[in-house]
Amino acid sequence: MMNIDTTLATPGGITLPPGQSQAGPAAADADPLDFALLNDFQRGFPLVAEPWAAIAARLGCGAGDVLARLERLRDGGKISRVGPVFAPNRIGASTLAAMAVPVGDLPRVVAIVNAFAGVNHNYRREHRYNLWFVASSTDEAALARLLADMGAATGCPPIALPLLEEFHIDLGFDLANGRRTRHVVDSTAPRPRLSAADRRLIDALHDGLPWAARPYQAVAEAAGLAESVVLDTLAGWQADGTLRRFGVVVKHRELGYRANAMCVWAVPEAEVSRLGHLLASHDGVSLCYRRRLDGDWPYNLFCMIHGRNREAVAARREALAAEVGLAAFPHAVLFSTDCYKQCGARYQAPGLPPAAGHAALAP
Repeated sequence: MMNIDTTLATPGGITLPPGQSQAGPAAADADPLDFALLNDFQRGFPLVAEPWAAIAARLGCGAGDVLARLERLRDGGKISRVGPVFAPNRIGASTLAAMAVPVGDLPRVVAIVNAFAGVNHNYRREHRYNLWFVASSTDEAALARLLADMGAATGCPPIALPLLEEFHIDLGFDLANGRRTRHVVDSTAPRPRLSAADRRLIDALHDGLPWAARPYQAVAEAAGLAESVVLDTLAGWQADGTLRRFGVVVKHRELGYRANAMCVWAVPEAEVSRLGHLLASHDGVSLCYRRRLDGDWPYNLFCMIHGRNREAVAARREALAAEVGLAAFPHAVLFSTDCYKQCGARYQAPGLPPAAGHAALAP
């Protein structure tokens, strides 16, 4: 948060900066308790039997009020869920993928792509490659089959741009001023060995925590586990980096950050790591990666920039390119125009039945 002198206090003593007024309109209009729920619990969410009560104790309200407010924020489109965000390629295989779809054919192709449960984000962006989505599966072979099936079903073969190096990860988004926590990624951390019980737990958490007084108990019952095992497992995954974060997953556009662009550069391989780390060190960059090339896609350095409008995003991109030394490299700016799907990634071991209440993986 910004260093400031005057603050706005919630009933429980949580202080909110006047910088809240600098946030997007929907965030600025939120009352103090709603703003605290949106801003302060994107990570570090309580891993205790009754998390709503733990949050209520911090905010000086009742657990029922916390639960009702979060439900209302979800129903109003401000948040997608309260739950896990797994680190890429830690529990399965995933990739950013794109299709070049004739504009008139977008509705048909979008419907087909969205029907695959392995797709967890799907956006239209301004480029010849205009449909961008994240696809996940249990391993590289299954992921390749998933992408091939999508190409066959749509007639639009996707390009796959898997993550090679991560320079900044998503640890939440400060709605007061757009700043974020800088995190140095440990690319050497070993992948966890997941048991069948672990995979049932991952599947049971796909839609986030249920709106129950003891949500981890409900997740445990869906996964066939004890509540204590669920809490211990989640704490362990947070500690070893399997979980990028656990908490409120906000929708930036609905909170006033109505413009976002995927900004990409074609950087020499010998320079991409140095420039990627430098780019990721600046405020305004919410995600920053190096990705593998595919087909005729020439760009290997990616970052996401969010803003209240296109002009703010474009200005920040220009400033970053100049500061980092990227201005001379070929680049593209892909503004997002439509969000077709946004949910948690689904991973499931072959032959493993889905957790109670969830659909199977097949499209």
